[in-house]
Amino acid sequence: MISKNQAKNQAMECFVYVTLPGQTEAVTAGRFVPIKSRDGTPLGKFVYGKSYLARNDAAEIDPLELKLSDETYETTRLGGVFGALRDAGPDYWGRRVIEKYSGKTVLGEIDYLLESPDDRAGALGFGLGQEPPAPRRTFNKTLDLSKLQKIADDIVRDEIDEKAPDAAQIQELMLIGTSMGGARPKTVVEDEQGLWIAKFNRPDDRWNFAKVEHAMLILAKKCGISAAESRVARVGGKDVLLVHRFDRFKTEKGYARTRMISGLTLLQADENERERWSYISMAEEMRRVVAKPSKDVPELFRRMCFNALISNLDDHPRNHALIAKAREWNLSPAYDLTPSPVIAQDQRDLAMICGDRVRLACASNVMSQHTRFLLGPAEAKKIIDDMRQSVSATWYDVVRAEGVSEKDAEAIRAAFVYEGFDR
Repeated sequence: MISKNQAKNQAMECFVYVTLPGQTEAVTAGRFVPIKSRDGTPLGKFVYGKSYLARNDAAEIDPLELKLSDETYETTRLGGVFGALRDAGPDYWGRRVIEKYSGKTVLGEIDYLLESPDDRAGALGFGLGQEPPAPRRTFNKTLDLSKLQKIADDIVRDEIDEKAPDAAQIQELMLIGTSMGGARPKTVVEDEQGLWIAKFNRPDDRWNFAKVEHAMLILAKKCGISAAESRVARVGGKDVLLVHRFDRFKTEKGYARTRMISGLTLLQADENERERWSYISMAEEMRRVVAKPSKDVPELFRRMCFNALISNLDDHPRNHALIAKAREWNLSPAYDLTPSPVIAQDQRDLAMICGDRVRLACASNVMSQHTRFLLGPAEAKKIIDDMRQSVSATWYDVVRAEGVSEKDAEAIRAAFVYEGFDR
């Protein structure tokens, strides 16, 4: 139960800012108000500002749920937070950091938006002021990775004292990049090439997660998939995965931003509505939204097939995204590709529906709805056969070439082209 004093400490509304295509400074797009419906259900309301709608360069926040209009939009999904706003909020790791250092005993959804850093995923920002604050100009440097790795380890072990003198500095360091998706410890760092998501190994990892995920991104590219750029840095005797941010572009004035929505938002689904997590439905929605369906929709088919072949069983909708660098929406590069060498050899299920046999990660099921991905039967079969051959023949060489140890390669061997894929 939230006390009256706690309720007073919680913000009741906030402004939503957006950095428009090609710009580096944000403008105010609208206002978000979370309330309760008559039956107590969390209800979120959003309305675009009149001055924003009057702009010639105004851009929609979400091409499905929050189109440009003077309408007051409402939602009860995701605790009353619109999907596009939640996508710009902190992920599991970010929420953990915020909860530890916010100093608040009770946090509502709007608090997570306000407490997360300005440099969120995508182009949105949140604040209590009608005018957006100046963008952040400095970032953690790659030279700081050793310090950041130690802080991440301490947070994982719950060994940091939030009342320590340097707690505020620790929060500042670790909150950057906490809306990038997933539970893995991470932050954002900068070098001369731009901004990178730094993903740290955990003390309880079963293998070198940084090197394995990097190798999967390389393997995906060898299978003809557009994947995020990445590299592995060695700092303080530990490996850190660096994934180049595809939602930021360096300019002379600073970083331009791309609007971004997750697959979950595209599906207009809740995190608990797994029956609505579907590659097929995502393909249908993409056909309505993206600028080049003939390019992006078959690309989603390739990623679905690749995930089945490497047993990436954590391919939930937040691990897919659409981005808009300019006016048009497109499928983002692939990211968060991780193998799961589970014991079962006869059947494995993806996190999302991929065919007539629901989530079954096998060739016949992946093939079963090929027309929804704008592919003919021969073309779809060729993609599956070629990718199966490529993964089977090259996965070991790729992971070893990218520095994965023999021991770790054997630990993940069972993930690739498992027996049930061909049944």
